[in-house]
Amino acid sequence: MTLDIELSEDQELFRDTTRKFLESECPLTTVRQQHLEERGFDAKYWRSGAELGWTTLLISEADGGGSISGNGIADLMIVAEEMGRLVSPGPIIPVNVVAATVSRSGSAELRASVIPGLLDGSSIATWAHNELGMRWDVARMKTTAKKDGDSYVINGDKVDVEAGAQADTLLVSALVDGEAAQFIVPTNTAGVTITQVDAIDMVKRFSSVKLANVKVPTSARVGETTAAQDIEMQLLTATLLQCAEMCGAMERAFEFTLEYLGDRYLFGRPLASYQALKHRAADWKMRLEGSMAITTAAGRALGSGDHEGPELVHSAKSYVGGWATEMVQDCVQMNGGIGVTWEHDVHMYLRRVTLNRSLYGSVADHREKLAKILDQVKVG
Repeated sequence: MTLDIELSEDQELFRDTTRKFLESECPLTTVRQQHLEERGFDAKYWRSGAELGWTTLLISEADGGGSISGNGIADLMIVAEEMGRLVSPGPIIPVNVVAATVSRSGSAELRASVIPGLLDGSSIATWAHNELGMRWDVARMKTTAKKDGDSYVINGDKVDVEAGAQADTLLVSALVDGEAAQFIVPTNTAGVTITQVDAIDMVKRFSSVKLANVKVPTSARVGETTAAQDIEMQLLTATLLQCAEMCGAMERAFEFTLEYLGDRYLFGRPLASYQALKHRAADWKMRLEGSMAITTAAGRALGSGDHEGPELVHSAKSYVGGWATEMVQDCVQMNGGIGVTWEHDVHMYLRRVTLNRSLYGSVADHREKLAKILDQVKVG
């Protein structure tokens, strides 16, 4: 099963190729090994993923990218879902968020300097946006950038920066005279301090970033008049991709739990034959289908520019984020005593969905945004 049951032949080929690559190059045994490594993912693996098209889908054809179906977000959701099924490593979300923004709003100079490395996987870019207490809300942002001749001087502290210690480039959000702005900042710029922090996921790596009098040229500014809209699109895109990833994780955890219930016997009967467990499985199947349906609808809308896109993305995170941890936690329970051991794979899925539940805004945050949209519609 997949998120979208109406994939084109090209999309199906892309999905199958991605799945085979992940199963071959980064199975769960490899994920367990990389848990012990500081980087979290292999550079060669990431370059191979880029060759498959993982980093091209949100970049314009003029910049060397291009989608499969005409809806690059829907195409990229295929990769996110497959990575969720194997709790795969790799900064698929931040790299594509940066790539899309630079391609859409960056100057010709920025596009030429940033995009080629992202396309071939030779460089990593990440999004430095969130701050302590900010809750991904621009109105709470405290990082500032002040004009100083032909430069901007940036000061602030960022958290939840995925692959920050592995990245070559940061897309930094800041306030310029009280207005949202974004800047491309190489990680080796003077005044940039990156500290990797512990994360609950096996292979996702996060960092805090301190910017102390970081000076960048005025040409490093991305989308001088469109930064607020760009940030909103970044949040929606990142949220949607993580919903697709959670759907893949939920589906795979549910699959091997059903296998266990069919194989495990109690009092001469398979566990799957007991009515109480049947009811639990049926409930989770319904919620899984609902999660996939709302995520697919949100992807189609956001990728096509439909005005309902933001509403559907917030609905998707509210629904998927609300049920993903509950479902995988119940899978732990239904797998019995073995389910709570390190050797069983289900905890790897619980870690991934637990992380995604709070990243890019909590369920409560997205429900609040959804309520505001619906209230505006009602008033209008």
